[in-house]
Amino acid sequence: MLVQVIEGKLKDADLLNRQVERWRQEIKPGAKGYLGSTSGVAADGRSIAVIRFESEADARANSERAEQGAWWNETSKAFDGDPSFTESSDTDLLLGGGSNDAGFVQVMKGKAKNAAALRTWSKEHEGHLKEIRPDLIGGLDIYQPDGSFISVAYFTSEAEARKNEQKMGEDPLMGEYMSHMAGEMEFLDITDPDID
Repeated sequence: MLVQVIEGKLKDADLLNRQVERWRQEIKPGAKGYLGSTSGVAADGRSIAVIRFESEADARANSERAEQGAWWNETSKAFDGDPSFTESSDTDLLLGGGSNDAGFVQVMKGKAKNAAALRTWSKEHEGHLKEIRPDLIGGLDIYQPDGSFISVAYFTSEAEARKNEQKMGEDPLMGEYMSHMAGEMEFLDITDPDID
């Protein structure tokens, strides 16, 4: 699987919404290997989209389609400046991956001191996480070679996530998790996720 993450300051939400709908109607049917997407806008006006393809070859083939290029030329006008693109095929699924049933999505950006150690630790504690966070219904971690990562967590609802995240602070495993981080983490809350 290859995951593309597009992030940028939004200046025209209506244009972006129209273009996303147009993509689904006109371009998605010909997008070989497209697995789905999760997108939304954070409180600070940043738009983020996480798009999954079966392979890097499928993602490249889609990017090279003339209709995709024309669509993006129009869509890019919805952003204030050029959005950033991050992509990776180095990914881990949490609790089976994302969920179309999520009512709230949180995107976390950080850097691991040792990505291999963090990934091993996360797999070992996945069962415990499910016990203390029944509102967490799936996730996707996207890694870069330097240890930086984007983690996308899918929750039943924002209310449930807020209630249960308070319990997390009391759990000693949270300290263990944070000990794997090199510096601060950034959190982007998507309160109205668009999941395809």
